[in-house]
Amino acid sequence: MSELNPEDAKIITLARSARARTGAAEGAAVRDETGRTYSATSVDLPSLKLSALKVAVAMAVSSGAEDLEAAAVVTAADAPDPSDITAVRDLGPKAPVLIAGPDGSVHGVAGG
Repeated sequence: MSELNPEDAKIITLARSARARTGAAEGAAVRDETGRTYSATSVDLPSLKLSALKVAVAMAVSSGAEDLEAAAVVTAADAPDPSDITAVRDLGPKAPVLIAGPDGSVHGVAGG
């Protein structure tokens, strides 16, 4: 994978930090059209289960974002669930989704 631009590296760092802070299975971060960032972790409660990407997208929407420039997910899985990519596409149809391992190394990009 080529060198990341600083803004994409930042959302990966935010996603890693959120994941590490809570010990969650996934961490994610998104950047909206104004450059604001939103980081989140997966939610795994008996009555509520959400992926980190879906939580980050929901946070952006609830804060008034109208578009996403980029998204990142940090996970031990090979790839996020396709519905997570769909959630990003709902708000940011052209936003690349960086897929990184727990060490922060990017091993894939969806769309963009």
